[in-house]
Amino acid sequence: MRFFSLLLLLYCIALTATAQTNTVKGFVVDKDSKLRLAKVYIYNASKDEGIYNTPKGEFSINAAVGDTLYAVLQGYAVDTLIHNGQKAVYFQLKSLGINLREVSITGRKYTPKESHANTLKEYKYALDKGKAKDLLNLGLGGAGLGIDAIYNLLSRDGKNARHLQKILERDYHEAIIDYRFTPDYVKKVLQLGDYEMEDFMQQYRPTYQFVLTASDYAFVVYLRNSYASYKRNPAAFRLQPLPKIKVEEF
Repeated sequence: MRFFSLLLLLYCIALTATAQTNTVKGFVVDKDSKLRLAKVYIYNASKDEGIYNTPKGEFSINAAVGDTLYAVLQGYAVDTLIHNGQKAVYFQLKSLGINLREVSITGRKYTPKESHANTLKEYKYALDKGKAKDLLNLGLGGAGLGIDAIYNLLSRDGKNARHLQKILERDYHEAIIDYRFTPDYVKKVLQLGDYEMEDFMQQYRPTYQFVLTASDYAFVVYLRNSYASYKRNPAAFRLQPLPKIKVEEF
């Protein structure tokens, strides 16, 4: 009898733990234009976990009642909310306006590789904090572990630096895609109007690996095959309209 009581207690504890944490789905929009925003970092401060939303502006993250969620995107003010048990949420990010950075005027446009190299130089100090080089030091007393290297490997600054490195790498991949998958090139190959071109490019964006390895011929074949699929169903991968949400006034 005591054994079954213990099993019942453990089962109730498991049910309680499951009920406390659930999957929260939602999306992110621009507060002024109401257009969906991509590349937004959704962060659960209570669990120290985060994910990026999809190109459609949607996300899915684990959260318990009372957890604080943050939505972060460069050029926008951070938006926060406290999870109250709802299954769906949304963030509205306010643009910070025109945020100009110092630029150098050159006679030609940088390639994605050159832009990436310049960005790495600009953030070199911050990125160095995430490196684990010189973990083993050799001295007169023999071999030992480098204190600075251990700190860089385990500290919050080190983790943030490695997170920044991932963001820069992802931006570089997107820049490579944009370098070949341009509106002018798509219009020239497929003979499209502006609206159809924008709608097609939004739904049939190629992957980084394909853009990196595809020949010019393979790229044209991809565009034409994708356009044939687009013509059969122009709304196959189109973003769904935003649902109307009633905002309660306090």
